[in-house]
Amino acid sequence: MSGPRLVGLCSALVDLVLTVPGLPEAGGDVLASSYAASVGGGLNALAASSAAGLPAAYAGGHGSGPFGDQVRAAMAARGVDVLLAPSPDEDSGFCVVLVEPGGERTFVTTVGAEGHLTPVALSGYRARADDLVYVSGYDLAYPHGSVVAEAVVALPADTLVLFDPGPLVAELDAYLLRTVAGHSTWVSLNNREAALWTGYDEADTAARSLLDSTPGLVGVVVRSGQDGCVVLARGATPVPVATVAVGQVVDTNGAGDVHAGTFAAGLAAGADPIAAASRANAAAARSVTLAGPGLSSAW
Repeated sequence: MSGPRLVGLCSALVDLVLTVPGLPEAGGDVLASSYAASVGGGLNALAASSAAGLPAAYAGGHGSGPFGDQVRAAMAARGVDVLLAPSPDEDSGFCVVLVEPGGERTFVTTVGAEGHLTPVALSGYRARADDLVYVSGYDLAYPHGSVVAEAVVALPADTLVLFDPGPLVAELDAYLLRTVAGHSTWVSLNNREAALWTGYDEADTAARSLLDSTPGLVGVVVRSGQDGCVVLARGATPVPVATVAVGQVVDTNGAGDVHAGTFAAGLAAGADPIAAASRANAAAARSVTLAGPGLSSAW
């Protein structure tokens, strides 16, 4: 492909999604009412970008076994280019997703090739001048976290980098977190993650704290689910961006990834951050009415 694209320095793995009436107590058991297998992780953001008009490519690890085959097939089905060769030594990992009534989800993840990327393998990605790059905090928690951070640092100085630190933000290595944030253009995260990172519960205050402590950032998006999001660009005041009304919430899995990928597509298309965030709100709202992750290509 030529022209702007969103490149995922992220990881994709197979999600084994079980719908349950509630989480079991320690030592207990619960019967799932439904089961599905699909590819999630970073693919959600890349597929959302592609669906929104910005071509996407995956610069993450993938394995040589059956789970790796599923990852590559899902990428192809969603129009996402795979830039690196599969690992010959291991399969891709998988994540058990427990979905409760109301759409809340709980994860248990087994890391495979997507979390063991080496500098040699990553050398298969050649950055282009018009690339936008998406980075997930999950990858800073994986064994290859320092490899991903070094790759972000090595990007051309004018590369637009969108960093989503994810739910493990409080557990990430502080040096890696500072390094990636310091070389990012935008940070996108939800209210809980913003509070864990900054110590501030209010979205406006948390966003301001991130900008003040990270000079290289252009802006911060704090996502608030059904309340939309707050966008704070450097030199501006915080702007609340409302979302759209949706039907019944079925599954919130991947909604934040969908928001990030759609936001990136909006920026690449020349939209101002508020308009890009409004479009991202609508895409994320639609995603929670669908069962399972990785469904953005169907919109």
